[in-house]
Amino acid sequence: MTVRVAMWSGPRNLSTAMMRSFGSRPDTFVSDEPFYGAYLRQTGDPQPMADEVIAAMDCDWDSVARTMTGPCPTGTPIWYQKHMAHHMVGPVDHDDLPGLTHAFLIRDPARVVASYAAKRVAVRPDHLGVERQVEFFEREADRLGHPPPVVDSADILRNPRAMLQRLCGALGITWDPSMLRWEPGIRETDGIWAPHWYDAVAESTGFGEPDARLILLDDEAWRVADQCRPFYERLAAHKITA
Repeated sequence: MTVRVAMWSGPRNLSTAMMRSFGSRPDTFVSDEPFYGAYLRQTGDPQPMADEVIAAMDCDWDSVARTMTGPCPTGTPIWYQKHMAHHMVGPVDHDDLPGLTHAFLIRDPARVVASYAAKRVAVRPDHLGVERQVEFFEREADRLGHPPPVVDSADILRNPRAMLQRLCGALGITWDPSMLRWEPGIRETDGIWAPHWYDAVAESTGFGEPDARLILLDDEAWRVADQCRPFYERLAAHKITA
């Protein structure tokens, strides 16, 4: 039986490094933002390579949901699905994804805005996806009767081994030290957008150092971060610690 891990994240949030970490396990298959094409086709969001992404992906919401909840393509014991919460604007909701083990990857909104703004012309609160993360978190907590796993990217960078061990335990899977290292480069399992977005990860061989840089944002960027902070703090109250 395959454990399907649905890791709900926002952009610029260590999400691709986490996909690399799980993808380095010999028992794990990974999927990279499977709802991205559907999101782009529905919203017309002017993302880099949008036309290429739409042409390359299954853009039918229900079809993607059936795939994500169906048999693992490789039959491996673990299927790690990297999902962006802000992509979920279509008819597919939490209840339409049965059989998934939901987890949540968070990051301080000010650092997300600082990183994301470098890749986009403008950033809105909905781009961070944290409000949608809270909605999915609360519905999954109601279903389980207890909070699902939440991990903060800053905590992972401070102590990758301990945090990943705790996360694996919370997901009901065994810890594998291979999650700490990976080969550099682009993967076949990466989205077609990888050449634009994954330059830093493609050069990496493991988790980097914690981000200690001073956060410098203009007034509008701070307003975006401040609007997202209550949702971040709602999730952070339940985060796994080392």
